[in-house]
Amino acid sequence: MSLKTIQPDQVSYYALNNEINIPIDGQIPLQKDKAALEAFLTENVQPNMRQFSSLQERLDYLVKEEYYEAEFLAAYKPAFLNKLYQYLNDQDFHFKSFMAAYKYYAQYALKTNDGAQYLEDFKDRVFVNALFFADGDEQLAMDLADEMIHQRYQPATPSFLNAGRARRGELVSCFLLQITDDMNSIGRAVNSALELSRIGGGVGLTLSNLREAGAPIKGIDGAASGVLPVMKLLEDSFSYSNQLGQRQGAGVVYLNVFHPDIISFLGAKKENADEKYRLKTLSLGVIVPDKYYELIEQNADMYLFSPYSVEKVYGQPFSYIDITKEYDNMVANPEIKKYKIKARDLENEISKLQQESGYPYVINIDTANAANPIAGKIIMSNLCSEILQVQTPSAINNRQEYVTMGTDISCNLGSTNIPNLMKSPNFGHSVESMVRALTYVTDHSQIDVVPSIEAGNEQAHTIGLGAMGLHTYFASNQMYYGSEESLDFTNIYFMLLNYYTLKASNAIAKERHETFVNFDKSAYADGSYFDRYLEQDWAPETAKVAALFVNVDLPTKADWQALKDAVMQDGLYHQNRLAVAPNGSISYINDTSASLQPIVNRIEDRQEKKIGTIYYPAPNLSNETLPYYESAYDIDMRKVIDVYAAAQQHVDQGMSMTLFMRSTIPAGLYPWKDGRTDKMTTRDLNILRNYAHHKGIKSIYYIRTYTDDQEEIGSNACESCVI
Repeated sequence: MSLKTIQPDQVSYYALNNEINIPIDGQIPLQKDKAALEAFLTENVQPNMRQFSSLQERLDYLVKEEYYEAEFLAAYKPAFLNKLYQYLNDQDFHFKSFMAAYKYYAQYALKTNDGAQYLEDFKDRVFVNALFFADGDEQLAMDLADEMIHQRYQPATPSFLNAGRARRGELVSCFLLQITDDMNSIGRAVNSALELSRIGGGVGLTLSNLREAGAPIKGIDGAASGVLPVMKLLEDSFSYSNQLGQRQGAGVVYLNVFHPDIISFLGAKKENADEKYRLKTLSLGVIVPDKYYELIEQNADMYLFSPYSVEKVYGQPFSYIDITKEYDNMVANPEIKKYKIKARDLENEISKLQQESGYPYVINIDTANAANPIAGKIIMSNLCSEILQVQTPSAINNRQEYVTMGTDISCNLGSTNIPNLMKSPNFGHSVESMVRALTYVTDHSQIDVVPSIEAGNEQAHTIGLGAMGLHTYFASNQMYYGSEESLDFTNIYFMLLNYYTLKASNAIAKERHETFVNFDKSAYADGSYFDRYLEQDWAPETAKVAALFVNVDLPTKADWQALKDAVMQDGLYHQNRLAVAPNGSISYINDTSASLQPIVNRIEDRQEKKIGTIYYPAPNLSNETLPYYESAYDIDMRKVIDVYAAAQQHVDQGMSMTLFMRSTIPAGLYPWKDGRTDKMTTRDLNILRNYAHHKGIKSIYYIRTYTDDQEEIGSNACESCVI
């Protein structure tokens, strides 16, 4: 039967997979997943894979029928194409789980126009990606094929899915836009939201610069409507521009906690919000300066400042003001209109909404800027809270033309698979290959529908290499999540990613005689960035972790000094290099846990449209690893924060860190619960957010709550930015 006619009751693999959830003699029957995998390949994939007599026949057909672009193939000689394809065949790749194979063939494999046949297996998609991102460089194509077929490197979903296809979307994952306080900028932002959603990316926008409700317009008091109507316009834009109905457009809006509309901003996501302004699909995030935490600690009053009057006084948009530094001056300045609330009242409102919906995301903006080695100011983040890059504002005239071209952001992402990269014969070379693949994406990304994004990408050449599979690696090596050894490993792993991405970026800058714009004003150029790596030896502190890295070249102080000298001399090509996205379906294909977070269930039950429940055993689950696969809902979230903090010190951007809570807190999990209610309260979230800030965490993504009736609130709905 063809793919279009397969019904669940006509095949055996769904039933076999569901039997995983039926214990046999008290044991999880993991063999049922292997049986489901074999049945899926036999009953679904093999009968419906279009066959060709040779590679050349296959490529000729795919180009002629406009499935593949011809240009990227033409960059290579036929003999090399055959060599590369034979190499991939020789690696004998096999998926390890039913879910991995199912996800790949359902979402990533190229199919015929009528959807009746497959045109690619995993090896074929890797073949195309390697050729496409190597851009004619045969050695790089071989290196990338090696990294991807062994699943050490995974390009972001848009890149992996679209590479080489004749009819494709963009290669980038998401976008960041700022809005300034004028109607032309608002109009341009709505248009940009429509266009960017159309081409397939999630969009983050900051509203912090907009004047508050009731602010004057042309001298008329009370004329401004504030941020709520703009939020609704943006949500409707994302709903309308939905890629021909293939998926819901996705966006997030950010607002500074010192903006006068902050309470109504949060209220728009509540169930009982005014239907005129209630947000159903738009995500919310808050920008939080250090001053806010100080006011909470003091249980003090908190002043909210009118962006309109702040811009008049300071001559620049509200987002670019250092509120922590200027707070007292702004309070004392009679020219700045201000509103007073209690800081802890706002803190409780944030926690209430996080309990109810999982929102808002939290961006600790001063933490991000304090660690930022780049000249300029970070003012916001993206749909998944891991992108943190400097921006500059644009000025737009009445014709919607750019009088001043600012810089906005596109996300060029990829991920290391930690368990597999740790097996690489050459860790540093693997990372360099990944950086070069991502460099192709940034070099060939032309988002001309939003000129400020195009300008930002051309100047910064930013990429975001991240990681997945951290909990899988911990469990496979019998380390508890959040233990001393797990923190030690995380620290060294991300130190290595930092070192080798810097080294690769420096090599590219030297080859091209080009650096990112304003490199000369960065902490890289004056060498100060490297001081912390020269002040101590960054080596494993535990014997177990030292043994895990025994085959990896760990940089010494002399290596860091040599890198510092090289960077100061020849520069860096990429303004930013590292970011940890949340991962989604792509982690299933990689047979590993998502991102850096702990797993939720040892046997995950995932609802698939038209199919029902598919069960997914935690990767490498066995009697030996099972005790180390604790559910995120049973782990003290301070341990999660500690793990992310160990990585964050080496990551120049951010990480999508989700916190997992139960409505009823397990006894003994949090010491402050002793003698109090066992129910999750706003106080619990307040404490955890403040702990994350104290530990140097730049951003908090969702708060996911497992309720007493076994439902999840705040589940990860970020489908556009997953990698």
